[in-house]
This record gives sequence, C-alpha cells and structure tokens, in this order.
Amino acid sequence: MSTRFLAALTLLGLLTSGATGVLAEEASASGQLDVRLFGAVGDGTTDDTVAFQRALDAAAQAGGGTVHAPRGNYFFAGHLNVPDAVTLAGLWQSVPAHNGIRDRGLPKPTDDGTTFLVTEGAGSEDGAPFITLNTNSTLKGVVLYYPEQNVDDEPKPYPWAIAMRGKNPAVLAVEMLNPYNGIDATRNERHLIRDVHGQPLRRGILIDNIYDIGRVENVHFNPWWSMKPKLFQWQMAHGEAFIFGRSDWQYVYNTFCFGYKIGYKFIRSERGVCNGNFLGIGADDCHTSLVVEDSAPYGLLITNGEFVSFHGPDPTMIAVDETNSGSVRFVNCAFWGPCNQIARVSGTGTVGFSDCTFVQWGGKEGDRPAIQAHGGTVLIRGCEFRRDRPQIELGEGVRRAIIAENMFTGRERIVNRSQGNVQIGLNVSD
Repeated sequence: MSTRFLAALTLLGLLTSGATGVLAEEASASGQLDVRLFGAVGDGTTDDTVAFQRALDAAAQAGGGTVHAPRGNYFFAGHLNVPDAVTLAGLWQSVPAHNGIRDRGLPKPTDDGTTFLVTEGAGSEDGAPFITLNTNSTLKGVVLYYPEQNVDDEPKPYPWAIAMRGKNPAVLAVEMLNPYNGIDATRNERHLIRDVHGQPLRRGILIDNIYDIGRVENVHFNPWWSMKPKLFQWQMAHGEAFIFGRSDWQYVYNTFCFGYKIGYKFIRSERGVCNGNFLGIGADDCHTSLVVEDSAPYGLLITNGEFVSFHGPDPTMIAVDETNSGSVRFVNCAFWGPCNQIARVSGTGTVGFSDCTFVQWGGKEGDRPAIQAHGGTVLIRGCEFRRDRPQIELGEGVRRAIIAENMFTGRERIVNRSQGNVQIGLNVSD
C-alpha cells in the first residue's frame, strides 16, 4: 500500500472523527485538498453540497489553497460559498465543449471531466447563487449543468449560477452549459472572466457597480445544449447575453454570442453607466446585436466587432436609444445579414462609425437606409456601403453630423432633414 494512499486514509479517518484542524494543517502544507477526503461522492445522485463546503472552509482555515474536485458527477441540492483566497478547481485545464450532445451522439457533460449538477432554486430567479466567489477566490475547470432543464420547453427560472464579489474574483475555463442566469459580476473589483463557454438561457453575464477595472476575455455563448424549437424560440425572444451597467473602464476581448434577443446591452443602473474598451466582440443571429440605453461620456470604444441580425420583429444591428447621453464609437467593425437597418440612433450623445463595412440592409422593400439618425451627434467617416440602397438618413433632431470620405455602391443617397450643423463631403460613389 502506497504512502500517499495511507496518508489519504489517515486524513479520511481524521475527517470522520471530526479532526478538521489536522486537515487544515495538511492543506496549509500542500495547498491542495481533495473533496473526496471530505465525503464527496461524485456519483450524480448523492448530495455533495456539505462535503464541498467543508473542504472549502478547511482550505480557508489553512490560509487559502485549492480544493480539487476530480473526475465525477457531483450533485448539489444546495449552494456553495468559496472563501477568500480559495480556488475550487475541476479536471479541465481549458474550457471543454459539449456541443451537439443531444443530436450527434457526442459525450455528455456527465461522461467526462468534472461536472456539477445544479438543482437548487428551480422555479425562481430569487435566491442564493449556486456558487459565490469572494476576494481572491477562483472557480476553474468545471462544467455547470442543470439536469432538470428540458431541451425542448420554456426554461425553468433559477438564481444566478455564479456570483462574483470582493476583490479579484475569477472564473476560468468553465463551461456554463445551460444555466438560466450565468454570472452575476456585480459589486466587486477587478473581476476576471476568462475562457467561459456555454448557453445561458436568460442572461449570460451581468456587470454592474464596478469601480475598478473588470476584465472579460474569450467568452462564447452558443446554443450547444439545445436548438429545439420551443426552447430556442424562447431564448431568442427573451435572452440577453452580455449586460453592462456601471463599470469604470471595463475591458472586454474576444467575446461572442448567438441566438439572443439582445447580444450586448448597455443600461443605466442605479449606480450609473458603463465606459470601456470592447475589442473583437461579436453577435450573430440576435434580434438586435447591440443596444445602448445609456453610456458614459468617456465612451464605449468598440473595435473590430462583427454584428449580424436577420430574425425578429425588426432585425437591427445597433440600437442607440433616446435615453443615451454618452459617446459610442464603432471602429473597423463589420455588419451583415438581411436586416432592416444597420443602426437606429437617437438620444443626445455622440455615435460614430469609422472604417466600418456595411453589407446588407434595407428590409423587404429595400427602401430603409442603413443608418437612421434621429438625434444627437453623428460621425460617419471612411466606411464602405456595399449595397445599392439608401445609405443615411438624418432626422430633424440631429444636432451635428459629419459624413465624409465614405465609399458608396451605386449613387449617393443621403437624406438630410437636420436643422443643425451638418457637413457632407468627399464621399465616393459608383
């Protein structure tokens, strides 16, 4: 019998006799604890909530460390709190994918790796999140799966799968396969959400009340769990992938979503509005790819984005509402899909499109302009309009506008009803 196995048996005996202090000493020495030493079974039916929390608390008592959940299907009837400086880690080192698990015979999330089967809170969004992260705590390398959701029915409401609190909480290499609500990243500082994939059904990530820079990187939401008609139509009618309230210089890089009512949504919360740097973001087949209800004067800087809309009551890439008073800039972005219009702009703020490519627009009749501006300040410079349809319409409420150095397919078709200061020139048409 190996020395390591004897040590494990000794630790298990100490646990069952209640000597958790010795377990904490072991965690302090190695920085690692195995949830099975605390009674976790991982058979998919035994409730492992208490065992996991016991392990997490022991790691905290040791001053921090990693609680490891090896290969298994861990069933949870309750929720977990990850204390300060503790990491809860599964088997995966990179975010897994289980796309096509229902229709193509591929491995189910319960066939491999570390899977958490979440059941608490069905029927209501109110309630404790499944996992709460705190200062310097991390969730890494696991799959979150809600086994009681039906692949072809309207989804059951659940509380948030993950809540991020304190300073520097992190979610890394996690597959959120089918939560109702994904990550509540509010009331924290310097959150890091990296390498997260899956299909949140109602909300993907909510960011609000952030006063020190938050980071979201390589997050992709695709309908890998289900595209069955009833569920997917509900998601398209109600789903919102990324929601941003108050955040002071949010950094978002390489993110994507498919099949939502709104891909990216910027709101004014009780705490305020968002400003930040959004690089390489994408939204495909969303009723509206990006909605700005309001933004900060410092700006939403959106670069190298890709936006596609072609379903819904009024397929639109960009909607800037009349409540917006801040600055929104799109640079080197591409827009395509048989939408009704590329952008509908209102409000008193500034909206700019620079070096962008517009491929399809116009609606069924082909008479809608690509960009309809009803208010504020509009900058459209150095863009390529690749369809012979009306390009731009400026309404009476537009205060200022510059439309210059653009390339038009067909003749230039710009309607200017603005009573403000408008400069149009140096555009090139066929």
